[in-house]
Amino acid sequence: MTQRPLGQSGLSVRPFVLGGNVFGMTADRAASFAILDRFVERGGGMIDTADVYSAWVPGHKGGESESMMGAWLKDSGARDHVLIATKVGMMPGGLKPDRIREAVKGSLDRLGVDTIDLYFAHKDDPDVPLDEVLGAFGELVDAGTVRAIGASNYSAERLAEALRVADAGGLPRFTAMQPELNLLDRDQYEGALQQLCIAEGLGVVTYFSLASGYLSGKYRSAEDLGKSPRGARAKAYLEGKGPAVLAAMDAIAAETGATLSQIALAWVAAQPGVTAPIASATSVAQLDEIMDSETVSLTDLQLAALNEAGRGTA
Repeated sequence: MTQRPLGQSGLSVRPFVLGGNVFGMTADRAASFAILDRFVERGGGMIDTADVYSAWVPGHKGGESESMMGAWLKDSGARDHVLIATKVGMMPGGLKPDRIREAVKGSLDRLGVDTIDLYFAHKDDPDVPLDEVLGAFGELVDAGTVRAIGASNYSAERLAEALRVADAGGLPRFTAMQPELNLLDRDQYEGALQQLCIAEGLGVVTYFSLASGYLSGKYRSAEDLGKSPRGARAKAYLEGKGPAVLAAMDAIAAETGATLSQIALAWVAAQPGVTAPIASATSVAQLDEIMDSETVSLTDLQLAALNEAGRGTA
C-alpha cells in the first residue's frame, strides 16, 4: 500500500489510520487483540489513541485504550510494525507543562514503549501560553520520548499563532493536525484551517470520519438508533442532509460495489490536504471492510455528487 508523508513530521502513513478509542471500551481484550493482530497482518500503519480514552465510561478513569494497546504490544512483539499516536490535554490540568510531563510518562508506561511516534495536543488550552506548551513538547522531543508533535481541535487562528511562536522561539512546530471531518461535518476543517495546513505543509489525519457510524448506513431511521451505544450520536444526522448524503452514497455503491463506509473514508482521503482518515473497528470483519477503503478510487463526478449532497445543494 502506498505511503503518504505525514507533513514534515518525518513519518509516513498509509491512507488509513486505525482508531484506538474502542479498545478497552466497546472492544474487550479478545476483540482488541484480534483487531490489532489483523491490522499488522495487513501491513500495519498508525494507531491513534489518547490518554483520555475512555474516561467518560462509568468506572473508567482514562488510559484504558493505551493500557489495552500496551498489553497487545507486549503479547505480540509488534512494536516495529506500527506507529503510535496519542494525545494529552483533555484531562484535568490541560496543557500545563507539568501536566504534559506527567501525562507522557503515564502514556509511555501504559503503552509499554520508549517512544511515542506522534504526540498531539488534544485541544487548545488558552490558559497556557503557547511558548510554554511548545517548550514542554520540545523537552520530550529532545529527550527522544516523542518523535513528532501535532495539534487537534485547534482553530486556524490559534494554529497559525502556534506556528509563529514556534518559529520565533526556536521551538518545535506542530507538524500534524487532527480535525473533525466527514461528509456531514466539514466546518472545522474546510476553509481557513485547510488552507493553513496546506500552506504550512502539515499532515492531516481526521477523526469522526464515519460520523459516529451514520455514514455506514447503519442508522436510517429512529428505530435504528438502538443498534449501537453510538446510536444516540447519530440521531442529529437523521434530519437535514443525512438522508440525502446516504442516497448519494447508495448510488455510488451501486456503481462501484464499494460499501458506504468505504465510500465515506475514500471521500475523506481524497480531500485536499488530508493525509488519512481515522476509523475504528470493533471486529476483524469490520476492520477488513474499512481498510479496503484504501483501494476505492472515486471519480470526479462521484466526488462532486457527494460534495453537493454534503453541502445540501444536490
